[in-house]
Amino acid sequence: MGGVVQRSPRFSELNDDDVRYFQEILGKKNVIQDDDKLSAANIDWMHKYKGASKLILQPCNTDQVSQILKYCNSRCLAVVPQGGNTGLVGGSVPVFDEVIVSLSSMNNIISFDKVSGILVCEAGCILENIMSFLDNEGFIMPLDLGAKGSCQIGGNVSTNAGGLRLVRYGSLHGSVLGVEAVLANGTVLDMLKTLRKDNTGYGLKHLFIGSEGSLGIVTKVSILTPPKLSSVNVAFLACKDYSCCQKLLQEAKRKLGEILSAFEFLDSQSMNLVTNHLEGARNPFPTSLHNFYVLIETTGSDESSDKQKLEAFLLGSMENELVSDGVLAQDISQASTFWRLREGISEALMKAGAVYKYDLSIPVENLYNLVEEMRSRLGDAANVIGYGHLGDSNLHLNVSVPRYDNKILSQIEPFVYEWTSKHRGSISAEHGVGLMKANEIFYSQSRETVRIVVYY
Repeated sequence: MGGVVQRSPRFSELNDDDVRYFQEILGKKNVIQDDDKLSAANIDWMHKYKGASKLILQPCNTDQVSQILKYCNSRCLAVVPQGGNTGLVGGSVPVFDEVIVSLSSMNNIISFDKVSGILVCEAGCILENIMSFLDNEGFIMPLDLGAKGSCQIGGNVSTNAGGLRLVRYGSLHGSVLGVEAVLANGTVLDMLKTLRKDNTGYGLKHLFIGSEGSLGIVTKVSILTPPKLSSVNVAFLACKDYSCCQKLLQEAKRKLGEILSAFEFLDSQSMNLVTNHLEGARNPFPTSLHNFYVLIETTGSDESSDKQKLEAFLLGSMENELVSDGVLAQDISQASTFWRLREGISEALMKAGAVYKYDLSIPVENLYNLVEEMRSRLGDAANVIGYGHLGDSNLHLNVSVPRYDNKILSQIEPFVYEWTSKHRGSISAEHGVGLMKANEIFYSQSRETVRIVVYY
């Protein structure tokens, strides 16, 4: 939390001369001091981290970003880049009084090549807007998130966001072909390649993918997008235990192969939370109680063959007692209803009260053990739920409580990090490090590794 961090005395405080300079280069309307707008930008989506910035800057192009950072560097003014402010680890809001550099005005799609599927756009483009643009062109984004209506592609790249279809399309390290970024001293690095092959030296773009703005501000992105395929099927399944979920994943990879595009799981506590707190959410199996649920999506080019393959897989899984019950979506509306149950968990958690969120990579065979151990530790003091991207070994462990409580937090941390480290996992699968995990990075990275990163 912000209280354990001290403001460095080497950073200056904002004054009127600074504001006037920014107004000269950006125009007054893009230099924001409005209390309401500052209040919204100073607090994170979870209302857990709150800064005290007195200024939001909204540059309209890379040159303006460069001028801002060059000036702030010369004045020792701390800055924090901000996209859609949908982050969950306190990385997109000020810790103290940093100047907020918002990329929201840099939201143009620069080019799209229909032959190669390569899109070039500015960092402030909202993910859902990019998805809509590509859909009209007959393509899709390889990245899909629950926060797609607010998050921005620059923030996605800077946090190496994973999302719902990583099992099919891989991480942004593979999809992003190039970036343009501005360093703290104002230097613009043009790495905005649109090539799939380029072995001329170090791949510096990879340093910015997942760097969370610590090396510079990403201003443009080029990304490889796959063609939209005509056959999409979604199945919602029930399993009696976690072991069946694991075996089902193994079988899905073998039997569905190249058409498997998502494999998500949620436990019964997650299902109860969603159906109790989200209007219109209904359990597809209302007359039976199940311990686990799995959402499987396939994407291919042959509707008849793909559906036949999925149906054969489901039949075999039921015969082998891996699946207790299941339903195959009959249309887009029903498929959206199934996805709502999975994507709506975060929203339901916010409506239920306060929540401690942990985004972890853990070997699949051990993944759910952490959820069970956390329930044993906390007892009736909290509602512990587990869900996530099982196809990627990514667990979203959430502890839902009426209000934030330091006594409960002391039972969760550092246990959750120690347990993850002991099982050779990662304390951040896709949400990033931010302020929340800055002091916990050694649970996932050796001191020698961190020392090299800091040195260079």
